[in-house]
Formats: sequence, structure tokens, C-alpha cells
Amino acid sequence: MQNKKPDIKESVNDKSGTRIVVPGSSWQAGKHLSCPECGNDRYFTEVAHDVTIITNYVQNSDGSFTPKSDDSTINGEVRLYCAVCHADLSAYYHRFAEMIF
Repeated sequence: MQNKKPDIKESVNDKSGTRIVVPGSSWQAGKHLSCPECGNDRYFTEVAHDVTIITNYVQNSDGSFTPKSDDSTINGEVRLYCAVCHADLSAYYHRFAEMIF
């Protein structure tokens, strides 16, 4: 695990106008994301604000309900945090989101 802060390549504005920092070459594909504060490279937390969740249900013969499908829309800001030390890692959210499979 590495405690060194990554090189910063550039700053851009996301859709909401929030300034985010794009990591530099040290964060190429295939490299692990790690928290520059504590070195954690395994546990992360994503927090989405202003979310609409739509779930479709079917009522069963016994009166209970079973979810059949759901859809969510994030209308607000999405933040990324280290789940160990809770450092704000939102500057790396784009890279994180690209690697979710």
C-alpha cells in the first residue's frame, strides 16, 4: 500500500459544476485505487445524494409482495470515500465508476 499522494493531471468541472481533480498517469488502467491518507486499497463507500428509486412488485397469493424490477436515478452529487479512514476520494470517482463490473 502506498501513502504518497498521486500526481494531479488536470482539473475539470462535472455536470453540476463541481470542481473535480483528474488523477495523473499514476492511475492507469490495471492499477489499484488506494487511499492517499491511509493506504487502503480494498474497501470504498459510494454515497449518492438525491436518488429516485422505482421498484415494481407482484403481489403473491398469500398477500406478500415480491420485487420484480427496480430502477434508480441519481439526480444529485455522488461522492466516494475510503471505508477505512473516511477520507473523501471523490476526485477519483470517475476512475472508480469505470472499473465497476
